[in-house]
Amino acid sequence: MFDVSYEHFTSRKHTGNVFGGMLALMKRIEAIIKPARLDELQDRLRRAGAQGITVSEVRGFGRTGGKRDAYLGLAHIADFNPKVRIQMMIDDDMVQPIVEAIQAAACTGETGDGKIFVSHVVDAIRIRTGEHGHDAL
Repeated sequence: MFDVSYEHFTSRKHTGNVFGGMLALMKRIEAIIKPARLDELQDRLRRAGAQGITVSEVRGFGRTGGKRDAYLGLAHIADFNPKVRIQMMIDDDMVQPIVEAIQAAACTGETGDGKIFVSHVVDAIRIRTGEHGHDAL
């Protein structure tokens, strides 16, 4: 159907989307953090230039496999810890300040501070107007 190589999506030399338009490079930032750090993170992200974020309450565990708790004198392991997931789409040149803001706000130095994931975005489309790429952000 489409004769498109993987390099079409990842090459810095060609930033066109699959529809043929020219787009600025965009990234998706996703971070999983402790809920208590959300307010400070929101402030830091605004100061770093983030124009919008999506926040979801999630639960999960990492390498430690959950936390040990005592309930009615009995020890048990809570399988899932409450976390907050932050997602945002940004221009490529904003990655460094956004990642630094997340690290500064979310770091407590304790186990379970979270993770940050950065990935490429091929296209973004604003539903209301049909704008593509940077204009849709």
